[in-house]
Amino acid sequence: MAGGPDESGGEGGNGRRGGKHRGRSGRRRFKLADTAQQIVGGFLLAGPFVVTEEVWALARNMSVLRAAIVVGIVATISYATLYKADPDHDPDRERDVGGIPLRFLSLMGVSFGAVAVLAVVLGAPATFLSDIPGSERAIVSLRAVSVGAIFSVVGAATADSVL
Repeated sequence: MAGGPDESGGEGGNGRRGGKHRGRSGRRRFKLADTAQQIVGGFLLAGPFVVTEEVWALARNMSVLRAAIVVGIVATISYATLYKADPDHDPDRERDVGGIPLRFLSLMGVSFGAVAVLAVVLGAPATFLSDIPGSERAIVSLRAVSVGAIFSVVGAATADSVL
């Protein structure tokens, strides 16, 4: 039956749930609305960690290796939440940039970006790192952003998958 329910319980004959944002190729199209959902979720969970002194204390003492591991954790959470926990997302069927799915790139940008924007707007680096000179303050701030992104990515990915 054309356009009717398929074996998976969804609509259409592509074997996948629902039909949200599907193009002719069967790819789930990534739209501006998806990024907006990620932004809402990312900001929602980022806020409390931007203004927490312990996050900034951790960032002061974090090595480059640990900061890199934190970025890897955020990437792993992003990928697993988008493509392992949600059957509607398939990295092989989505648009990509250089072989990396656009949805994943957006989620990573939102996760780190939400924390960075809130940190700057709220003046967190000046508040928590006032005793550190400018260039070192920027490096410590990047580390704090990476810590906050661990939590921001959960909100952003959940909003992308649920909404």
